[in-house]
Parts: sequence; C-alpha cells; structure tokens
Amino acid sequence: MEERYIASVDLGTSKFAVCVARVQGEDIQVVYYKESPSQGIRYSYVFSPLKVEQGLRKAITEAQQELKVKIQKVIVGLPRYYVRQETASAETERPDPESWIREEEVKTIKSVALESYPLGDSKTEVIYGAVAQSFSTEDSLNELESDIVGMTAEKLEGHFKVFIGNRKYSRNIDSVFSGMGISIAKKYFTPGITAKAVLKEEEMENGVALIDIGAGVSSVTIFKDKIMRFYAAIPFGGNSITRDIKTECNISFELAENIKKAYGACMPNNLSTLGEKTIKIIDENDMPTLQVPVKYISEIITARMKEIIEALLYEIQVSGYASEEKLRAGVVVTGGGADLVNCLNLIKAMSGYSVNIAYPKRFFSGEGCPGVTSTSASTTMGMILAARNDKSLNCVSEVAVHKPKPVSRPVAVKPVVKPQPGPRPEPQPEPQPEPEPEQKYEVPVVAVRPPEPEPDWSSPIEETVADAQDEQMDVFSRYSSEEIQRYKKNAKEKRKEERTKRQFTWIKHIRKSISDGMEGLFDGMENEEV
Repeated sequence: MEERYIASVDLGTSKFAVCVARVQGEDIQVVYYKESPSQGIRYSYVFSPLKVEQGLRKAITEAQQELKVKIQKVIVGLPRYYVRQETASAETERPDPESWIREEEVKTIKSVALESYPLGDSKTEVIYGAVAQSFSTEDSLNELESDIVGMTAEKLEGHFKVFIGNRKYSRNIDSVFSGMGISIAKKYFTPGITAKAVLKEEEMENGVALIDIGAGVSSVTIFKDKIMRFYAAIPFGGNSITRDIKTECNISFELAENIKKAYGACMPNNLSTLGEKTIKIIDENDMPTLQVPVKYISEIITARMKEIIEALLYEIQVSGYASEEKLRAGVVVTGGGADLVNCLNLIKAMSGYSVNIAYPKRFFSGEGCPGVTSTSASTTMGMILAARNDKSLNCVSEVAVHKPKPVSRPVAVKPVVKPQPGPRPEPQPEPQPEPEPEQKYEVPVVAVRPPEPEPDWSSPIEETVADAQDEQMDVFSRYSSEEIQRYKKNAKEKRKEERTKRQFTWIKHIRKSISDGMEGLFDGMENEEV
C-alpha cells in the first residue's frame, strides 16, 4: 500500500504549529510536530503577511531539514474570529420520484444552496463552509442526512448553516504561502474538524458544547445528533490573561507568560499549598526585583477567566441549546487555556454543567513527538484527520523516512593473509635512512642466517599430526633398550634422593622452631582468623 505525507500548519495567535504525518491506508503516524512563537497574527487572522512569512519560513525550513524532505503543499486553517453564521436553504424537484435518494443528490443540493446564497459584498466576504442541518420531503420533515439517503420523494429540500468570513484574511494566507513557494492544498474552517478530533461519538450525539480557549480567540461549538449546530467566538483568550499579569506586576510579556504557564491557576481560595508560595523575580545580577504571591496571580487570572466564561455561556444561551436535555454531555474544554489549574472547576461552578477536558483522540501514533497529544494540538490533529480521506493528497517530495546517521570515518584494516604453500621468502634487511649529503656513513655488513625449509602446508591436519608422532618415535629409536632402561633407573633414583633431601631440611627447620619455643611459631598468626 502506497504511503503519502500530509503537512499541516496551524496559524495561531501565539504559535505556529507545523506537523507532518505519514499516512498509509488507515494508519497515521506523526513524524514531526513543533510549535514556535508566531508574529503578525491577531485574533487568529493574518494582519501582517510579511511578519508571518518570515517566522513561518523558519519553522518550515526546520521541518524540512530535520526530515530531509521538500514540503510542496500544506493544509491550513481559516481564521476563527470575524465569522458569522447564516441559514441557507435549497429545494429541487426529483425527475424520478420512485427512485431512492442518493448521496450525490444531497451534495448537489448543498452546492446549490451555497452558490445561491446572497453575500452582502462578494468583494469583502467569502463562505468558509457549510454544514447540513436537516432535510425535508413532502412526507417528512427535519430528517438527518443519514436518514434521508435511501428514501423516495418527489421533491427534496435541504437546510444548511453557512459560515461567512472576511475575504481579505483568506487572501492574506494565500500571499504568505505564495511568497514561500508552497501551494495550499486545502483550507479548513477548523471548529468542526477540531471537535471531531477530540470529542467522542456519544458526546456529539447526545449534545455537547466544545469550548476552545486559544491565545487570541475563545470559541464555543455545539453538536447535537452528530451535527454541528452552532458556532460563536469572542476576541479574548490566553493573551488577555498574560497582558493582565504583565500590567499588574509591571513585568515583560514574556515573563508574564512564563509565570502563567508555571503557576497559573483559577479560584485562589481553593488553592492549597500552591496558594502559599511566593514568586521571587531576580534580574541578571541575581538581585531580587519583585516578589509576587501565587494567590495574587490567581486572583488576576480568575477575574479575566470569569469574563471569558460568562461571554461563552451567553453564546450558549443564544444558540437555543442551553438546556440540560439538549446538552446531556455538558461542556468539554480544549485549547491551551484548558491547562490552567482549576479551570474546569470554575466553568462547572459558573455554568452548572458537567465539565471535562479534551485531548486529541489517539487515532494516530506519535512517538518522538510528545506535544502532539496536548490540548494545544487539537486543531492540528483535526486537520490531519479531515485530510486523510483524500487519497490523492501528498504534500512532500524527496522523502527520507529515517534521519541518516552520521557515517564514521573508515579505519584502514590490514588484511590477514593465510599462509600459502611454497618456500619461505628470505628476510630483507631493514631500510636504513638515507645519509645526509655532508656526512658519510659506513653501512655494516650483516650476516644473514639462511632460512629454514618451509613445511608442506598443503597436507591435511591429520597427516601433519601423524608426521610429528613418527618423528618423536624416531628420536627414541637411536638408543638400545638396555640404555633406555638404565637411563630411566638413574633418573628415578636421582628424583628420590632429591625428595629425601627436601624432607630432611623441612624437619630440621621444624625441630629448630620447637626448640626456640612454640610461641615463636605462632607469632605471625595473632591477627589471622583460625
């Protein structure tokens, strides 16, 4: 099965997230994911294409160098703010009322609804996407798309939610990637696909409100019967909290962001040991410049978070899905702001819903990319999940699956040569250094001993051993049997005489030690274990 690669770019207010995933059939493996600080983006839209291109070029270059690939296409998300939703409808007379309604007819009526929708100003507005809400025939009303397919009817009517955004912001995205020589394969309106990447099927069926707290924009997306029913966004998020800490503590934005990530918490009265800590800020000379209690930081965060949550709860009331019957799964929170301590408890206390946190579902493998499972990667993984169904999409070229390991310098190894049969070569005298021109040396004559004859290596090992045994027997055959017996007898008597002499010397030493006293024999054993 042929593999292909999908490259996605999440243009966030505070970060660029570049991701590359290998897709082979239904298998998805994330091979690269990295977040880097963003510039030129405000409220999730590109307001300075030049700054965005400069920062994004560096981020994509790092990905290409690490993976040894060339990214030619990307999928990218559209802005989440300055988006309004409208209702559109379309109706068609079916030529054959007795035939079944097919999926192609549903897609056709959706296209008709989008093409016929009257935009206020086509020069400044563009349709980001549409979601089918219900379908009707002469016999039934408000049927789901999954139920309308297969029915028979004379006419078919469809109702859709249309999401309209600013055309300029969409063109700014085009100009950024055009300047880098990268084409845009797909643009996604991300709230719907983010929800499918983090929510469970039963949550979307029973009714759920997904709150996404980003850096510049916070949004709420409501699902019911597995259909996206409502969307709204507000221009407040994590950056608003950071700016409040910066202003109140009179510190830099970067330092305020680090304090928020390390000690950020809601509901200061519910903090235990964390609320008793004090943050000491020192300068480059290790001199303390400011001391801020964590509880005070929590009060700043809570004040801003209450404003954000109240605005989102108001949007839920406007949607008409605020009742517990329509939101049986309650509220699910994702995005970078969901990592604040006690954030879920604060939303639960203010709304009365059951509240949970959402991470990207593990429909992929991401070894070596730990950030891909965090709440801030929800939008990125939603785009990967939506694009994997396009079998013709391949975003990279010159693929090197694994990073090449550094090649060690080859070491010269002297070959081992097995001995070959033949005469042994005569040894050559060692080369002498050439004499300098102004001096004269006499080279001594060295007598070289002629080499011994080389044994025949061509014989098998068994024959070589047999020849050695025959040679040993030939040595003893030079003497008579009487001479050999006499030699053995003399050698035996000589060994016996030497053994008797050694025993006599040892007994003599022992007797001398006894005569000197037994204590002298054991003087060296006082510190030994017996």
